[in-house]
Amino acid sequence: MNKRTFLVGAAALAIVAGAGVSIFTREAEAAVQTGAQAPAFSVRDASGATRTLAEFAGRTVVLEWTNHGCPYVRKHYDAGNMQMLQREAADANVVWLQVISSAQGEQGYLDGAGAQARVRTDNAAPAATLLDPTGVMGRAYGARNTPHMYIINGQGRLVYQGAIDDRPSARPNTLEGANNYVRAALADIAAGRPVATAETTPYGCSIKYAT
Repeated sequence: MNKRTFLVGAAALAIVAGAGVSIFTREAEAAVQTGAQAPAFSVRDASGATRTLAEFAGRTVVLEWTNHGCPYVRKHYDAGNMQMLQREAADANVVWLQVISSAQGEQGYLDGAGAQARVRTDNAAPAATLLDPTGVMGRAYGARNTPHMYIINGQGRLVYQGAIDDRPSARPNTLEGANNYVRAALADIAAGRPVATAETTPYGCSIKYAT
């Protein structure tokens, strides 16, 4: 886990000038504990709009850290697996947000137009693609891989974090028979049950944060 600590006073707003990213937080470890309140954020999406966690209050939110050049990500997109999950979530009124924390010049970095083009190319269906080139949002959540998945419940608490499934491989044939942790967690939430598997070890490419 990334152990960077954000020493910001309670309910303070940290603004990264020119980066389009700000994080509301309190004194806390950067990595969020499962069951804890998820860090609020205010981040520009690929269309230039500011998106906040607060605007989705009362709804389940999925955060998907992504890097279009990562073979582990490509396994899920080239097979249509991630897009299927995104559409299932949308049909269930779940908010799905992609997050790109690759720094400019690093693998996976995309500007707004590039991110929108990538969504079209992949025939993806996120509610929005959030741009986090400074890595402030990624580090606040402790995101370290692509894909790295988080689920926030309607009360704003983190109820799942970790891998997308139990097959830590970039080989497409490993999708067959995989246990998809995100789908299972969303089913638990929809049924009003505690998430049975609330935390797993993420796998994939390292996030190419700004240094």
